Amino acid sequence: MNGRKYYEAYDDRYKVAHGQGLHWFSGNASPIVAEVIEKYHITPETRSLELGCGEGRDAQHLLNAGFSLLATDISPEAIRFCREKWTDFKEHFQILDCVNGTLNDRFGFIYAVAVIHMLLLDADRDAFYRFIHAHLTDNGIALICSMGDGCMQRQSDINTAFDLQERECEGKRVLVAGTSCRIVNTEIFTNELTRNQLAIIEMGQTAIPGEFTEMMYAVVKKASL
Repeated sequence: MNGRKYYEAYDDRYKVAHGQGLHWFSGNASPIVAEVIEKYHITPETRSLELGCGEGRDAQHLLNAGFSLLATDISPEAIRFCREKWTDFKEHFQILDCVNGTLNDRFGFIYAVAVIHMLLLDADRDAFYRFIHAHLTDNGIALICSMGDGCMQRQSDINTAFDLQERECEGKRVLVAGTSCRIVNTEIFTNELTRNQLAIIEMGQTAIPGEFTEMMYAVVKKASL
């Protein structure tokens, strides 16, 4: 791994895809993000943070709608891609390791779609939740989405995150980093949130067309002391 964390492997995947003129993900917005924004009356003026923006699937829609959004990702390649694609909003994209990093700001809305399931170790997952807790305003809410149907559990090998695998991307077979994935059930997901002082407002199942057919989601706030 050459000193890199296993969860940094997506940077290699993005480099391969972009080097061949491909997009790893589609531009389909995550319906749950818009649903939560509407349901909880989150306005464009609300200081918002995206963790794991990738190629800007959701950030582009919020930024075009005038949202005060900071979109972050651990992948320098993903942030380079977003800054070059949306030059008018390039200052809204920033490299961030939300497991080991921090920001000097708090946000009324934080969302992370398909990030937590990339983290394998309990310590890393807890650090992710603690980051959200530390960066929420007192009345803020967060949306966290993870692959899974609420029942199945599965975990990849932490030692193979950077190993090349043949995968399909926009109809082409390409060799890319395997990355990492840990799918937990609803009980474990719930326990992780509560032990990290995040109070669950609602939970359920969602999907992203063309990307993830089954995803758990939780809307949370800071737990009362």
